[in-house]
Amino acid sequence: MDEDEVLRVIDQLTAAGIRVWVDGGWGVDALVGRHTRRHDDLDLALPLVDVDRALRVLAALGYHVVDDELPTRADLQADDDRRVDLHPLTFDTDRNGLQQLQDGSFGTYTADGLRGEGTIAGRRVDCLTPDLQIRFHLGYPPDDNDRHDVRLLTERFGLPLPSEYQGKRL
Repeated sequence: MDEDEVLRVIDQLTAAGIRVWVDGGWGVDALVGRHTRRHDDLDLALPLVDVDRALRVLAALGYHVVDDELPTRADLQADDDRRVDLHPLTFDTDRNGLQQLQDGSFGTYTADGLRGEGTIAGRRVDCLTPDLQIRFHLGYPPDDNDRHDVRLLTERFGLPLPSEYQGKRL
């Protein structure tokens, strides 16, 4: 996924009235304001009520569902290997986004965590905050991309390095 395709996807979804938050690696790059590594996909959080419309918009852009785990997530891919990973959210009365997980529990995108702003190719985008991005990098063994992303976020925003990443090559 390159910057032009990321913006094309965001623009088309937004034009269809769908609010999206950039998550994952592109979300980290948006927060730091520059493209820092190769990305296999674009992760987007969006309201669950908009998923069907988002799937139609993405189909018009050449994407088709390759992994349907709704309401938890949907992975889409185009024939040329462009990929989008949707993270549907329902919202509670405090505006926290709740992502239903496969085991029936919920992952929480806090209302504060959905107030992030960043830039991709000089364009402003909504994204997760640095704190929420780091929280989502916890609880599993990190790979090189995780270490890269956490290092960028902690250095850029003066955040503490999580204990799971201490003593590891960043």
